[in-house]
Amino acid sequence: MKNIFIILILCVSPLLKADEPKQKFDRSPQNLGTVLVFGGTGWYRHPEVAAISGWLARQSKELKMQVDVSENPQDLLTILPKYKVLVLNNNTELPAILNARHQSAVRDWYRKGGGIVALHAALVRQTEWKWFYDLAGCDFDSDSEYLEARVVVDPKAKDHPTVRGHGLEFRYKADWTNHDRTVTGLKGFQVLLRVDEKTYEPVREAFKGRGKAMGADHPIAWLHTNDGGRFFYTELGHDVRSLNTPFGRQHITEGIRWAAGLKPLTKSKK
Repeated sequence: MKNIFIILILCVSPLLKADEPKQKFDRSPQNLGTVLVFGGTGWYRHPEVAAISGWLARQSKELKMQVDVSENPQDLLTILPKYKVLVLNNNTELPAILNARHQSAVRDWYRKGGGIVALHAALVRQTEWKWFYDLAGCDFDSDSEYLEARVVVDPKAKDHPTVRGHGLEFRYKADWTNHDRTVTGLKGFQVLLRVDEKTYEPVREAFKGRGKAMGADHPIAWLHTNDGGRFFYTELGHDVRSLNTPFGRQHITEGIRWAAGLKPLTKSKK
């Protein structure tokens, strides 16, 4: 009886294997372009940096662009030229991990038409990298807790694909960053969104006495097109909560596609 049982297993096993679906791994470029998400940090590292990189990678289908992830500065020397967009995922104090060669590689790639998308803490402690500070327009001062606030769309930007379709104002939850200056009026900059500081507490307890709110003019998302490339910054992205909403997905997806110089996915109402 034991021998019969063994024979039955041997006979059935090939049938089971035949029914197993074959896995296919396609790493060829998808559709319109490629995106490199860089998650290296030089100072404080947000606990959700890895989760945000994973979330961004899962947007490949929506973006119609292949998304790859790295935390190794060496990749900025060797493989960055193959990408259309570099997403800076909360990269605090980049000068601490990027030497002069790395910085030059990013700058030269950008000047040849590359696009940079900077999330939340990518504008923290960057003043020692003058080129990037000028590109970003400002640096970190302090921030709030994760709070709901009134967000206002700049009237001149109401039809930009990163914000359109949501009205001229709406409520949104995020960790709101105070910067050392406003980018409003800087040459080549276009403000997309501002946050109304009267609708939340702009400076959390940890920064009381050493940080300050920005006041009536508090940009939270903007574009910059000087120096050959395309730069997009948003305060969203401290963690996945601020991204994984209908607005958050549109905002980031269209920001990446704009940085790549591609047509928007969100149709204009015009």
